[in-house]
Amino acid sequence: MCPLRIVVDRLADWQPYYPSEDLISADDYLSLDRRHRSGTESERTTHVINLCGELDYLGTGYYVSLLAQARGQRVLPTVETLNELSRKALIDLQLDTLTPLLGELARRGRLSGDAVTLRVLFGECHQPGLERLARKLFERLPCPLLEARLVRRHDQWRLSRLKPLRLRDLAPAEQDLFASSLNRHSRKVWRTPKARRRYRFDLAILVDPGETLPPSNRGALKAFIRAGRRLGIDVSLITRRDAGRIAEFDALFIRETTALDHHTYRMARRAEHEGLVVIDSPRDILRCTNKVYLHALLRARGVPAPEGVLLKRGDRRPLAERLDGLDFPLVLKVPDGSFSRGVVKVTELAQLEHQAARLFHDSALLLLQEWLPTEYDWRIGVLDGQVLFASRYYMARGHWQIYDHSAAGVRSGGFTTHTPEEVPPAVIRAALKACRLIGDGLYGVDLKQAGDRVVVIEVNDNPNIDAGIEDAVLGRGLYERIMAVFLSRMEARVRQGS
Repeated sequence: MCPLRIVVDRLADWQPYYPSEDLISADDYLSLDRRHRSGTESERTTHVINLCGELDYLGTGYYVSLLAQARGQRVLPTVETLNELSRKALIDLQLDTLTPLLGELARRGRLSGDAVTLRVLFGECHQPGLERLARKLFERLPCPLLEARLVRRHDQWRLSRLKPLRLRDLAPAEQDLFASSLNRHSRKVWRTPKARRRYRFDLAILVDPGETLPPSNRGALKAFIRAGRRLGIDVSLITRRDAGRIAEFDALFIRETTALDHHTYRMARRAEHEGLVVIDSPRDILRCTNKVYLHALLRARGVPAPEGVLLKRGDRRPLAERLDGLDFPLVLKVPDGSFSRGVVKVTELAQLEHQAARLFHDSALLLLQEWLPTEYDWRIGVLDGQVLFASRYYMARGHWQIYDHSAAGVRSGGFTTHTPEEVPPAVIRAALKACRLIGDGLYGVDLKQAGDRVVVIEVNDNPNIDAGIEDAVLGRGLYERIMAVFLSRMEARVRQGS
């Protein structure tokens, strides 16, 4: 459990709130270098919440954030955020995407009159209907206390001012909201010393409760939490709404389907920037979510893969000339499909032309590959360069894919899970070779085996780990192995900061 420090201008500013042993004045915090010249390990891993008032360049609060970062601590707000808040042009750049939301709020009557002042406390606010706006302001510019000024000009709402707010300027009703929002932001604030000693680290698991096909079911998520806590890791489930809390944790585990133009990628990047251990890392998401990239990578590095060609939108040559010797039936894929979506089987040229024209609306490149019919696909789970699990995923009944989206809802085939010793060695070798090209994260390698031929279909950065399926062999040991990798990497981060 990494320590927490709440820095205020004066200890008296905290008088309306429940006493906290984490409280420290700005003067005392800035004096720590004189007391501990080299700093202790606990000081280097401290999380700092900077509630000072003077956050302008070279002000006392500015120096609190500056020294926190220099000491290797995670601080909210960062110096980068303070610099952006001090320059209107940078604020506008960060918040440019909020214009449609302001228009929507105006149409729904949530913004009235000619001006609105919105106070944002750890991403929360008092005004009904503006909660989403408050959360997005905090996500874009993570500062504990913000005051936004919105004005209407020519029937359009714009952000005219965004500035940090002083703790002592909060009204009594806002003080209550501040206390509760701070508690939701950082559960460490009111945690007893005994509870703090129980856990060495904090890990967040990013989930989407509304996702139809999540990478981990509820049973698996509960198993991750139990396994982490057995190893001294306090595991919490978070959603995209908790993006502003990322710096509170020591590690981020993404259990939501990832994509590049998506909050999963943005949260992974922010977590990595804050120094967290991240699985899936931004690099893994970048490399694995695009089938065109994987096709080129596997081919260039000699990893066995299906024969295929890239189709380019705007290529004026007839499709028949671009098949490069491939014979029908073929499989046409969009680069970033998942769970068998965006993958079409084509059996003749006319069908290929029709489907390619449709899919080119969304992508400049498409991947066309040979069709390899098999009863099942191998899925080899790999973590830190070692085989974690091995499963066979069978095709949905009467369908050529594991997932059948053509039926009412989504149907999938059955599964069997095996020990690595039960898997053909050629399958294991190909899976590990493919993973070495990506990194040392958590991957699910999909492979097809037809006789002596083994080919890698794709490498997934966010493989399914479901209770009752992938854990059928290792049981709770599967979750403990994953949490143990997190633990070793978090410990390594601490040692590197020593």
